[in-house]
Amino acid sequence: MGKRAIAFITALLISLPAAAEGTLSDNIVIDSQVLGYALQFRAYIPEGTKKDDALPVVFVSDGQWYISDGAMVDVLDREIAAGTLKPVIAIFVDSGEPGNPANNRRNDQFMCDPTYAQFYRDELIPTIEHAFPVSRAREDRLIMGLSFGGLNAACFGLMIPDSFGLIGMHSPASGKHLKLLADMYGDRETLPLKLFFSTGTRRDNTKEARKFHRVLKRKGYDVTYIEVPFSHDWDNWRPLVDDLLLTFFATNQ
Repeated sequence: MGKRAIAFITALLISLPAAAEGTLSDNIVIDSQVLGYALQFRAYIPEGTKKDDALPVVFVSDGQWYISDGAMVDVLDREIAAGTLKPVIAIFVDSGEPGNPANNRRNDQFMCDPTYAQFYRDELIPTIEHAFPVSRAREDRLIMGLSFGGLNAACFGLMIPDSFGLIGMHSPASGKHLKLLADMYGDRETLPLKLFFSTGTRRDNTKEARKFHRVLKRKGYDVTYIEVPFSHDWDNWRPLVDDLLLTFFATNQ
């Protein structure tokens, strides 16, 4: 991330509004040496944030869709203002190429890609820690996503567990990928992870989702599991954005 981006973030923190709404930045570009190309993200900063805070941080795969289709910024504003959700900073990572969103890289990035995990561990997380007042504890760091993004979140839990202690999955991937996840989590030692996992019961991957959930419970994971009577779409995921966030960051925890 360049000096102009750092200056922009600094100005953003200084000029936070006194209203109940948080601030959503414009796109911020990060040039990844690990991946060999540029990515972009938008940052949500809750109202009242101070530069010496250490807030929990949410990394949102397919962030562009969680903003537009998932109305996640509205959810954050509403739940934080109501006092039900702790103030959190959210990093909405765009899976499209900066300036060319039609080139969506998610089908490569989200397939348990070790290079993409390295980008998060070695470049993105340190950049966010340098630029924003976030906690550096893995227990305060959530990776979440839908479909392939949910697969990516589950993979990160095993691939870089020192980076993420919290895993959020809305309808992770296909039945084939869920079977792979069940095998991967079943074969590995139980890690100190807390998970949220949801699926639909109509034209979603319900059968394999239930099997994966049984594996997680058998392994002793702290997992919140929800089934809803919807398909693999935003009618399923949008109403569960607050459920996912409150699983990890409710004020009564």
